[in-house]
Formats: sequence, C-alpha cells, structure tokens
Amino acid sequence: MKRSQINQAVRDATVCFIRHGWTLPPNPRWDVTDFGRDDFRACGLVLVNLAEEPEYCEKLMFAYPHQITPAHTHRLKKEDIICRHGVLEVRLWPASPEKCSASDPPSRVRVDGQETSIDAGSVLVLQAGSRVTLEPGVFHSFWAAAEDTIIGEVSTANDDLTDNLFAEPVSRFTQVEEDEPALVRLVSDPVL
Repeated sequence: MKRSQINQAVRDATVCFIRHGWTLPPNPRWDVTDFGRDDFRACGLVLVNLAEEPEYCEKLMFAYPHQITPAHTHRLKKEDIICRHGVLEVRLWPASPEKCSASDPPSRVRVDGQETSIDAGSVLVLQAGSRVTLEPGVFHSFWAAAEDTIIGEVSTANDDLTDNLFAEPVSRFTQVEEDEPALVRLVSDPVL
C-alpha cells in the first residue's frame, strides 16, 4: 500500500471523526491496513488506538462504504464492536466460516446487552449506538453500510501480532511503499 493512500485514509478518517464530534487524544496510535489484499477500498480498515492498558483497550475505526474487514476471531480477546455513527453490518459464525453450514445450531451473542440467537453466516445490522459482544472463537467480518460509518471497539487487552486468527491468509500489517512523507506514524512503522 502506498504511503499516499495511507495518508489519504488518515485525512478522510480525521474529517469524518471531526464532522461527527469525535476528538482524538493527543498523539493517537494509528493503524491503516489493507490486510495484504492490495485493494484498500474493497478490503481494509483505519484504526486509532485510544487506550492500550494491560486489562483493556479501546479503538475508534473508520471504514469506507462496503469496505470489508475479513472474517477473523481472537484467541483471547473479548470485545464489543459498536456502531458509533452510520450503519455497520457484521457477519457472524460460531467457528471458521468454511466449517459452518446453515444446518448448524444458532450461536448466542449479546446485542445491546440482550442475548440473541444468530444463524451461522447471518448478518447483524447495527445502527448508531448499537453493539455486539463477541467472545473468543466467534468469527466475524464487518463493513460500513453507510457513508461516514464510525466503529468503536472496547475489549480486553489485545495483541494484534498473536491474537488474531483469520479465516483466510491475510497480512494484518500492511507493507508500505514510501511515495510521500508520512502524516502519522503507524503502529507498524519502524521506530526511528
């Protein structure tokens, strides 16, 4: 992914956050990824780490309309995925998608604090303010279904290097082609 694409994504996310009243903390930790697919507008995500503590973390995310975050789960992390603005669609599976079928028993997840049955591969539509609570082992993929979709995550402590399990091979951190100076330092950028 070119640094110019990353810079544009950071600018677009920042404008969206400001437009909808989200003020970022000083020196936020940015992460922009295309998951190694080399088609950022189709598959990618902009993440801002707001809190990174030993017990919990919080992220604010931005996605362009219909930009997919690939199916994945976590070894240890329990998380709430929250639609902060716009419309967010989340597809869920009780196990890796290729191991699931329509005849599998429904999974139980909490949506806005209420336990809900979800068939494997079904899509939840989250309006602004709604959340889904995901336990480790629940595979999920999500995408923005509207302009200016802002996504929140509140979770137990997270290690992006070892805790993510993707259904298909991906690169969690993007290889960057330096074609212009960086606007922000990414969590994956080397420390100078």
